[in-house]
Amino acid sequence: MKKVFVYGDFNILHPGHLRLLKFAKESGDYLIVGLNSDEVSNKGITQDIRLESIQATSYVDEAFILKHSALEYIKQSKPDIVVKGKEHESRENAELEILSSYGGKLLFSSGEIAFSSMDLLQKEFLIFSSKPQHSHEYISRHKLDFAHLKEIVQSFSKLNILVIGDTIVDEYITCEALGMSQEDPTIVVSPLATNKFIGGAAIVASHAKTLGAKVKFISVVGDDENNSYVKSGLEDLGIQTSLICDTSRPTTLKQRFRANGKTLLRVNHLKQHSISKDIENEILKDVKESIDEVDLILFSDFSYGLLTNKIIKNITKLGQEKAIFMAADSQSSSQIGDITKFKNMTLVTPTEREIRLSLNDFESGLVVLSEKLSKKASSKYIFTTLGAEGVMIYNTPQENLLTDNIRALGTNIKDVSGAGDSLLTCSSMALAVGASIWQSAYLGSLAAAVQVSRVGNIPIKKDEIFSELD
Repeated sequence: MKKVFVYGDFNILHPGHLRLLKFAKESGDYLIVGLNSDEVSNKGITQDIRLESIQATSYVDEAFILKHSALEYIKQSKPDIVVKGKEHESRENAELEILSSYGGKLLFSSGEIAFSSMDLLQKEFLIFSSKPQHSHEYISRHKLDFAHLKEIVQSFSKLNILVIGDTIVDEYITCEALGMSQEDPTIVVSPLATNKFIGGAAIVASHAKTLGAKVKFISVVGDDENNSYVKSGLEDLGIQTSLICDTSRPTTLKQRFRANGKTLLRVNHLKQHSISKDIENEILKDVKESIDEVDLILFSDFSYGLLTNKIIKNITKLGQEKAIFMAADSQSSSQIGDITKFKNMTLVTPTEREIRLSLNDFESGLVVLSEKLSKKASSKYIFTTLGAEGVMIYNTPQENLLTDNIRALGTNIKDVSGAGDSLLTCSSMALAVGASIWQSAYLGSLAAAVQVSRVGNIPIKKDEIFSELD
């Protein structure tokens, strides 16, 4: 491992410092920063504050206060590279003699002028502020009480939930846009950082857990490093996992290349063939052994081969026999998703496109589509997600046919992926603890507003919903 050392006062961390640190990080594998102590740098900003600022910088692997001179540290630690600002290149540099004694190098740079702070870019993954614009008309129409909604969320801790579906790993590659290629009309970017998130059915399980429930998750993964990433992430949350390794496929990976807050390109690494009969039987055996403790079953289908007709029919039959709440989402990023294969669900949450594909109907209105889906799949409640237009709620005719709409509550939209998963999870949990369809839809919409306010799939916490209800 090639170690790089940078030292200085770093009083107020400015773009020039960040350029230098970026260059230093790219020059090796491990960046160490030594800060001059208050005795050396007496400029009004204490060493503790300066150290905290440096440690928060994403380029830096290690930072400390220099108790002795930087030259003494270099003699003792022998870093492979020392980086100094370009202004020092024409001056005398005492570090050269020490570095030469063991083969180290001294580099000078003020960083590239075409620079985008990775720390600023990284904030889109770390900072969010949803500030939903509540639908006062809907709240008034259904006499929603925020204190009661909080009680509903609080009661999520009573639930035992089984989540089954396709696991996805979402990888976001944050890039700096360099411009247009001179050879062909291609956008040229330079990757700065990578962030991974658990996605697909695994984020549904994660949402359910961080919202307070006890969760078991069943899925299929490949024999690869993303298998370990998913397993450790779910276990860290306290989710009981049954991840079956299928050597015929990789763990599904979706890479998004982003620059300036926008996604430029998505690359999917996956196989969509159905799981083997042996894996089907292993999953069904696992479900049968744990079904007696389950209050809610969530099917999260991305049409990648896990939720076969046999799996769906057998688990649905078990759920009906045990009078368990069941909910499903079948996403159609391609032309093969079909929400109608999930029969007798308490709740389904298709997009308008998914419901039209499933019914092969591209002309009827939304209410007619919901009626058709309800008859074909015997769905009790249907929440059709409409992007910026929000959610259309459909009650079955047995409950005096009613429809209503909640407009999208999010006002700070950063990343719409994952909104449907959060809606499915939160709304289903609310229904399972006895909330009305109207209360459930509103809580699900709030969860979606939280989700779209940050980049990447981050499990939604109970306190975040409470915050939106304050």
